[in-house]
Amino acid sequence: MSRTTAGSGSVRTAGSPWRNWAGNVTSRPAREVSPASAEELAEAVRRAAEDGLRVKTVGTGHSFTSIAATDGVLIRPGLLTGIRRIDREAMTVTVESGTPLKRLNVALAREGLSLTNMGDIMEQTVAGATSTGTHGTGRESASIAAQIRELELVTASGELLTCSEKENPEVFAAARIGLGALGVITAITFAVEPVFLLTAREEPMTFDRVTSEFDALHAENEHFEFYWFPHTDNCNTKRNNRSAGPAAPPGRISGWIEDELLSNGIFQLACSLGRAVPPVIPSIAQVSSRALSARTYTDIPYKVFTSPRRVRFLEMEYALPREAAVTALRELKAMVERSPLKVSFPVEVRMAPADDIALSTASGRETAYIAVHLYKGTPHRAYFTAVERIMTAHGGRPHWGKVHTRDAAYLSEAYPRFAEFTALRDRLDPDRLFANDHLRRVLGD
Repeated sequence: MSRTTAGSGSVRTAGSPWRNWAGNVTSRPAREVSPASAEELAEAVRRAAEDGLRVKTVGTGHSFTSIAATDGVLIRPGLLTGIRRIDREAMTVTVESGTPLKRLNVALAREGLSLTNMGDIMEQTVAGATSTGTHGTGRESASIAAQIRELELVTASGELLTCSEKENPEVFAAARIGLGALGVITAITFAVEPVFLLTAREEPMTFDRVTSEFDALHAENEHFEFYWFPHTDNCNTKRNNRSAGPAAPPGRISGWIEDELLSNGIFQLACSLGRAVPPVIPSIAQVSSRALSARTYTDIPYKVFTSPRRVRFLEMEYALPREAAVTALRELKAMVERSPLKVSFPVEVRMAPADDIALSTASGRETAYIAVHLYKGTPHRAYFTAVERIMTAHGGRPHWGKVHTRDAAYLSEAYPRFAEFTALRDRLDPDRLFANDHLRRVLGD
């Protein structure tokens, strides 16, 4: 049963359960709301409070945790999309919270503009991506949330707050990565710049070479990342640097072979085979790690930073002090080699500069990210537990949207500004309208 609200949004009693992208989280909300404006969203929040129902917002469900799960009111921001305004003097763009990053990137490119940095996929909504700390890799340029200049937030009282460095600065300091715990974001203003070209250089390297030259590769490139293939000594590196051009994108056929056939189609088959017959995984890894050849291409940012990811998986990612990355990687490799584990997905390593967001995984320190994945449906507990033991020994901070077992006791030690965030939560949401079981675990209650 559904009904239309005073505007063009809708409210309906939830029917089928909600599931995230990976399929590992399911919840059954009491009702779903699709507001078409910030005012409708604020009214939905006020009504939920009156009815004694908790409130969560879900975008595309790309988080691997239950951060968006609720048995109360589930807000779907699918009607809160599009660009509100572009300010070419301030070089900012204000966008509705439910806008997918893909639509934002394409629209900005049409206007001759771009974000400075972005993650490696662009399916998420802007609010979902920023609220969980989505990031790419960069020597000087940080996460998507670090590019926010202003945001609009509906609080538990139904008030619409505008937050920036000048207006409600204490909320701005925390809400850029707010985990959905401080309110519901309705709009975000990002810093942008004139669109530019990036030259990507992808090149196979050995594990020993990458780890021995890690600091130099990071220092010499604006954006450096690499993938290590477990059960092998092989890595694939990617270096992205600004270019004067001209644009030279991958050829249509060669690009399809690399990005679709090898990285998605054949990889999907290999993962399926590995899940069914785990002993073949090391042999598959040897072949897979040699399948991607060196290539160089030049294009606008979102076409270089992002790529399609059609093979579904579970992921754990930890942010470490950058100086600990090589030691942790070597420990991870040694652990895999001495264990009976069979790991079909490569390990991804990226970097970020320190930032000033309270619960950013890069808050206050230069950071390296180590991400591990397993194909959907593969038992993951043994591998992820072993990885987490290594990462926490190095002071790791888990990605807010990816699988981990940390709780508020651990996280309050990992984040110097944790108490600042929870105090602000106490002020903005004293009755925990935006709480759920996951937030109770990671933030306390």
